[in-house]
Amino acid sequence: MPRLEDHCACTSKHISGAKWFIHKAEEMMSIITSMLSQAYGSLHDIRTANLIRRGLVLFTVGAILALVLNLLQIQRNVTLFPEEVMTTLFSSAWWIPPCCGTGAAVVGLLYPCLDSHLGEPHKFKREWASVMRCMAVFVGINHASVKLDIDNNIQLSLTLAALSLGLWWTFDRSRSGFGLGITTAFLATVISQVLVYNGVYQYTSPDFLYVRSWLPCIFFSGGVTVGNIGRQLAMGGVEKLHND
Repeated sequence: MPRLEDHCACTSKHISGAKWFIHKAEEMMSIITSMLSQAYGSLHDIRTANLIRRGLVLFTVGAILALVLNLLQIQRNVTLFPEEVMTTLFSSAWWIPPCCGTGAAVVGLLYPCLDSHLGEPHKFKREWASVMRCMAVFVGINHASVKLDIDNNIQLSLTLAALSLGLWWTFDRSRSGFGLGITTAFLATVISQVLVYNGVYQYTSPDFLYVRSWLPCIFFSGGVTVGNIGRQLAMGGVEKLHND
Protein backbone atom coordinates (compact mmCIF):
# COMPACT_ATOMS: atom_id res chain seq x y z
CA MET A 1 0.00 0.00 0.00
CA PRO A 2 2.74 2.52 0.78
CA ARG A 3 4.22 1.86 -2.61
CA LEU A 4 0.82 2.51 -4.25
CA GLU A 5 0.45 5.74 -2.31
CA ASP A 6 3.95 6.84 -3.34
CA HIS A 7 3.11 6.04 -6.97
CA CYS A 8 -0.11 8.09 -6.78
CA ALA A 9 1.76 10.98 -5.17
CA CYS A 10 4.37 10.95 -7.95
CA THR A 11 1.64 10.82 -10.57
CA SER A 12 -0.12 13.79 -8.98
CA LYS A 13 3.12 15.74 -8.95
CA HIS A 14 3.69 14.99 -12.66
CA ILE A 15 0.11 16.04 -13.50
CA SER A 16 0.39 19.27 -11.51
CA GLY A 17 3.77 19.95 -13.13
CA ALA A 18 2.27 19.42 -16.60
CA LYS A 19 -0.64 21.73 -15.76
CA TRP A 20 1.78 24.39 -14.51
CA PHE A 21 3.81 24.09 -17.73
CA ILE A 22 0.67 24.32 -19.90
CA HIS A 23 -0.51 27.34 -17.91
CA LYS A 24 2.84 29.08 -18.36
CA ALA A 25 2.86 28.23 -22.08
CA GLU A 26 -0.61 29.73 -22.44
CA GLU A 27 0.55 32.87 -20.65
CA MET A 28 3.57 33.15 -22.95
CA MET A 29 1.40 32.66 -26.05
CA SER A 30 -1.02 35.30 -24.76
CA ILE A 31 1.85 37.75 -24.21
CA ILE A 32 3.32 37.03 -27.66
CA THR A 33 -0.11 37.42 -29.32
CA SER A 34 -0.68 40.71 -27.50
CA MET A 35 2.75 42.01 -28.54
CA LEU A 36 2.17 40.99 -32.17
CA SER A 37 -1.25 42.67 -32.15
CA GLN A 38 0.25 45.87 -30.78
CA ALA A 39 3.08 45.74 -33.31
CA TYR A 40 0.62 45.18 -36.17
CA GLY A 41 -1.58 48.03 -34.94
CA SER A 42 1.44 50.31 -34.68
CA LEU A 43 2.63 49.27 -38.15
CA HIS A 44 -0.86 49.86 -39.56
CA ASP A 45 -1.00 53.32 -37.97
CA ILE A 46 2.44 54.20 -39.38
CA ARG A 47 1.45 53.05 -42.88
CA THR A 48 -1.83 54.96 -42.71
CA ALA A 49 -0.06 58.12 -41.57
CA ASN A 50 2.55 57.68 -44.30
CA LEU A 51 -0.19 57.22 -46.93
CA ILE A 52 -1.98 60.38 -45.79
CA ARG A 53 1.29 62.33 -45.77
CA ARG A 54 2.15 61.20 -49.32
CA GLY A 55 -1.36 62.05 -50.50
CA LEU A 56 -1.15 65.57 -49.07
CA VAL A 57 2.24 66.18 -50.69
CA LEU A 58 0.97 64.94 -54.07
CA PHE A 59 -2.20 67.03 -53.74
CA THR A 60 -0.15 70.16 -53.01
CA VAL A 61 2.24 69.57 -55.91
CA GLY A 62 -0.62 68.88 -58.33
CA ALA A 63 -2.56 71.97 -57.22
CA ILE A 64 0.46 74.27 -57.56
CA LEU A 65 1.40 72.90 -61.00
CA ALA A 66 -2.20 73.22 -62.19
CA LEU A 67 -2.45 76.81 -60.96
CA VAL A 68 0.80 77.90 -62.61
CA LEU A 69 0.24 76.09 -65.91
CA ASN A 70 -3.40 77.17 -66.17
CA LEU A 71 -2.42 80.81 -65.69
CA LEU A 72 0.19 80.37 -68.42
CA GLN A 73 -2.43 79.06 -70.84
CA ILE A 74 -4.87 81.85 -69.95
CA GLN A 75 -2.21 84.52 -70.52
CA ARG A 76 -1.41 83.03 -73.94
CA ASN A 77 -5.16 82.86 -74.77
CA VAL A 78 -5.03 79.09 -75.19
CA THR A 79 -7.92 78.61 -72.78
CA LEU A 80 -10.78 81.09 -72.47
CA PHE A 81 -13.33 81.42 -69.67
CA PRO A 82 -16.57 83.12 -70.79
CA GLU A 83 -17.91 86.00 -68.71
CA GLU A 84 -21.13 84.13 -67.91
CA VAL A 85 -19.03 81.32 -66.45
CA MET A 86 -16.73 83.62 -64.51
CA THR A 87 -19.73 85.05 -62.65
CA THR A 88 -21.02 81.62 -61.57
CA LEU A 89 -19.76 79.03 -59.11
CA PHE A 90 -16.69 78.49 -61.29
CA SER A 91 -15.57 82.09 -60.85
CA SER A 92 -11.84 82.57 -61.41
CA ALA A 93 -11.54 78.84 -62.14
CA TRP A 94 -10.88 78.17 -58.44
CA TRP A 95 -11.88 74.54 -58.95
CA ILE A 96 -8.95 73.68 -61.24
CA PRO A 97 -6.16 73.43 -58.58
CA PRO A 98 -8.13 71.23 -56.12
CA CYS A 99 -9.40 68.98 -58.92
CA CYS A 100 -5.92 68.56 -60.39
CA GLY A 101 -4.48 68.12 -56.91
CA THR A 102 -6.92 65.30 -56.20
CA GLY A 103 -6.08 63.66 -59.52
CA ALA A 104 -2.37 63.98 -58.80
CA ALA A 105 -2.82 62.34 -55.39
CA VAL A 106 -4.76 59.42 -56.89
CA VAL A 107 -2.29 58.85 -59.74
CA GLY A 108 0.77 59.32 -57.53
CA LEU A 109 -0.50 56.78 -54.99
CA LEU A 110 -1.48 54.29 -57.70
CA TYR A 111 1.96 54.18 -59.34
CA PRO A 112 3.85 52.43 -56.48
CA CYS A 113 0.84 50.15 -55.89
CA LEU A 114 0.95 49.00 -59.52
CA ASP A 115 4.71 48.53 -59.33
CA SER A 116 4.28 46.33 -56.26
CA HIS A 117 1.36 44.40 -57.78
CA LEU A 118 3.13 43.73 -61.08
CA GLY A 119 6.44 43.03 -59.39
CA GLU A 120 8.16 45.32 -61.84
CA PRO A 121 11.63 46.37 -60.65
CA HIS A 122 12.82 49.95 -61.02
CA LYS A 123 15.20 50.38 -63.95
CA PHE A 124 16.75 53.50 -62.47
CA LYS A 125 18.10 54.52 -59.12
CA ARG A 126 15.37 56.77 -57.78
CA GLU A 127 16.50 60.07 -56.36
CA TRP A 128 14.94 63.48 -55.90
CA ALA A 129 17.31 65.09 -58.41
CA SER A 130 15.84 62.88 -61.15
CA VAL A 131 12.30 63.69 -60.02
CA MET A 132 13.02 67.43 -60.13
CA ARG A 133 14.44 67.10 -63.64
CA CYS A 134 11.30 65.24 -64.68
CA MET A 135 9.15 68.07 -63.30
CA ALA A 136 11.27 70.62 -65.16
CA VAL A 137 10.82 68.74 -68.44
CA PHE A 138 7.06 68.52 -67.83
CA VAL A 139 6.83 72.27 -67.27
CA GLY A 140 8.93 72.75 -70.41
CA ILE A 141 6.51 70.63 -72.45
CA ASN A 142 3.60 72.73 -71.17
CA HIS A 143 5.50 75.90 -71.99
CA ALA A 144 6.21 74.59 -75.49
CA SER A 145 2.51 73.87 -76.04
CA VAL A 146 1.69 77.58 -75.73
CA LYS A 147 4.92 79.16 -76.99
CA LEU A 148 5.72 77.18 -80.13
CA ASP A 149 4.50 79.12 -83.14
CA ILE A 150 3.31 76.23 -85.31
CA ASP A 151 0.23 76.86 -87.43
CA ASN A 152 -0.44 73.16 -88.00
CA ASN A 153 -1.97 71.70 -84.83
CA ILE A 154 -1.22 68.14 -85.95
CA GLN A 155 2.47 68.94 -86.31
CA LEU A 156 2.48 70.56 -82.86
CA SER A 157 0.69 67.54 -81.41
CA LEU A 158 3.22 65.12 -82.92
CA THR A 159 6.07 67.22 -81.54
CA LEU A 160 4.57 67.24 -78.04
CA ALA A 161 3.80 63.52 -78.29
CA ALA A 162 7.45 62.82 -79.07
CA LEU A 163 8.53 64.99 -76.14
CA SER A 164 6.09 63.23 -73.80
CA LEU A 165 7.29 59.78 -74.86
CA GLY A 166 10.85 61.01 -74.42
CA LEU A 167 10.00 62.09 -70.87
CA TRP A 168 8.58 58.63 -70.10
CA TRP A 169 11.55 56.85 -71.67
CA THR A 170 14.08 59.01 -69.83
CA PHE A 171 12.56 59.05 -66.35
CA ASP A 172 10.28 56.01 -66.19
CA ARG A 173 10.50 53.31 -68.86
CA SER A 174 8.07 50.97 -67.06
CA ARG A 175 4.96 49.24 -68.39
CA SER A 176 2.91 50.33 -65.40
CA GLY A 177 3.99 53.94 -65.90
CA PHE A 178 3.13 53.88 -69.59
CA GLY A 179 -0.24 52.19 -69.02
CA LEU A 180 -1.26 54.50 -66.21
CA GLY A 181 -0.05 57.51 -68.20
CA ILE A 182 -2.26 56.48 -71.14
CA THR A 183 -5.21 55.92 -68.79
CA THR A 184 -4.68 59.30 -67.16
CA ALA A 185 -4.48 61.03 -70.54
CA PHE A 186 -7.67 59.33 -71.75
CA LEU A 187 -9.77 60.06 -68.65
CA ALA A 188 -8.52 63.64 -68.28
CA THR A 189 -9.19 64.36 -71.96
CA VAL A 190 -12.73 62.99 -71.69
CA ILE A 191 -13.38 65.15 -68.61
CA SER A 192 -12.01 68.20 -70.45
CA GLN A 193 -14.28 67.48 -73.42
CA VAL A 194 -17.31 67.34 -71.12
CA LEU A 195 -16.37 70.60 -69.37
CA VAL A 196 -15.83 72.44 -72.65
CA TYR A 197 -19.05 71.00 -74.08
CA ASN A 198 -20.96 72.35 -71.07
CA GLY A 199 -19.46 75.82 -71.53
CA VAL A 200 -17.27 75.88 -68.42
CA TYR A 201 -14.33 77.05 -70.56
CA GLN A 202 -13.09 76.70 -74.12
CA TYR A 203 -9.95 76.33 -76.19
CA THR A 204 -8.94 78.58 -79.04
CA SER A 205 -8.67 76.76 -82.38
CA PRO A 206 -9.97 73.37 -81.18
CA ASP A 207 -9.11 70.56 -83.58
CA PHE A 208 -9.88 67.44 -81.51
CA LEU A 209 -13.64 67.70 -80.98
CA TYR A 210 -13.84 70.53 -78.40
CA VAL A 211 -10.19 70.65 -77.27
CA ARG A 212 -6.71 70.89 -78.75
CA SER A 213 -5.21 67.69 -80.11
CA TRP A 214 -2.04 68.07 -78.03
CA LEU A 215 -3.93 68.04 -74.72
CA PRO A 216 -3.62 64.23 -74.19
CA CYS A 217 0.16 64.59 -74.49
CA ILE A 218 0.15 67.11 -71.64
CA PHE A 219 -1.95 64.82 -69.47
CA PHE A 220 0.27 61.82 -70.29
CA SER A 221 3.47 63.61 -69.34
CA GLY A 222 1.76 64.99 -66.23
CA GLY A 223 0.74 61.48 -65.17
CA VAL A 224 4.29 60.20 -65.60
CA THR A 225 5.69 63.16 -63.64
CA VAL A 226 3.27 62.76 -60.74
CA GLY A 227 3.92 59.01 -60.79
CA ASN A 228 7.64 59.57 -60.35
CA ILE A 229 6.96 61.84 -57.40
CA GLY A 230 4.67 59.20 -55.89
CA ARG A 231 7.30 56.50 -56.31
CA GLN A 232 9.98 58.60 -54.68
CA LEU A 233 7.70 59.42 -51.75
CA ALA A 234 6.83 55.72 -51.38
CA MET A 235 10.51 54.75 -51.33
CA GLY A 236 11.20 57.35 -48.66
CA GLY A 237 8.28 56.01 -46.62
CA VAL A 238 9.55 52.42 -46.85
CA GLU A 239 13.05 53.43 -45.73
CA LYS A 240 11.62 55.37 -42.77
CA LEU A 241 9.41 52.38 -41.88
CA HIS A 242 12.43 50.06 -41.88
CA ASN A 243 14.40 52.46 -39.71
CA ASP A 244 11.54 52.64 -37.21
